[in-house]
Amino acid sequence: MMVLACRSAIRRKQDDHVHKMITFKGAHFPKEVILFAVFFYVRYTVSYRDLEEIMAERGVAVDHVTLNRWVAKYSPLIAINARSRKTPTERSWRMDETYIKVKGEWVYLYRAVDKLGKTLDFMLSKRRNKAAATKFFAQALEVNGLPQKIVINRSGANTAGINAVNRMLKCFGGPIPIEMVRIKYLNNIVEQDHRTIKKRIRPMLGFKSFVSASATLEGIEVANMIRKGQLTPGVCPFAQFAALAA
Repeated sequence: MMVLACRSAIRRKQDDHVHKMITFKGAHFPKEVILFAVFFYVRYTVSYRDLEEIMAERGVAVDHVTLNRWVAKYSPLIAINARSRKTPTERSWRMDETYIKVKGEWVYLYRAVDKLGKTLDFMLSKRRNKAAATKFFAQALEVNGLPQKIVINRSGANTAGINAVNRMLKCFGGPIPIEMVRIKYLNNIVEQDHRTIKKRIRPMLGFKSFVSASATLEGIEVANMIRKGQLTPGVCPFAQFAALAA
């Protein structure tokens, strides 16, 4: 997978024409109802039980367990399409990781934005090490192409991850290496962007499983991309979200 990611980055190919087909076959509720529930949860500060009441007020009787299952199933699929359909981003990146609590333990949410604050990519990891950083950088390259530079913190793992990617790029005849920059104030924009995500998950009081956390965070990131105008500016946010499932 790493090799394919690097080849894709070298060719600077965006995956603009390959979308994940999302099927609602077998669902006991209409597609629009499911998507509305998922969007409402990842966009606004509500619990599953709050959302259960909100749906009931709209004449839809659905329990909180089912709502949780919808978010876990559909958010990652919608995020795949959001990555490929988002508007072009800048080639100067800011990357950082933040802490998320899952089952009482801290895990790491890797995130990258461009110099204008537009979301590039995101990945939840159980570890904060060279392997995790390398995987994240390769994933971001595959979707966004090669950056000119990446601003990082002083983490040795992130440095090792970029060095590993640069070595792989060189093996495939890549251009000049990705420049690493360690200037703290330049990373303020991604650190501030973390706050939007953390604000949304704080009322959740921690996730019960890594899979559920990863899926929910992917949905929250998509809602954040829509808020930033990275998909179809001027169109109703829910309509943009629903279009990602088309």
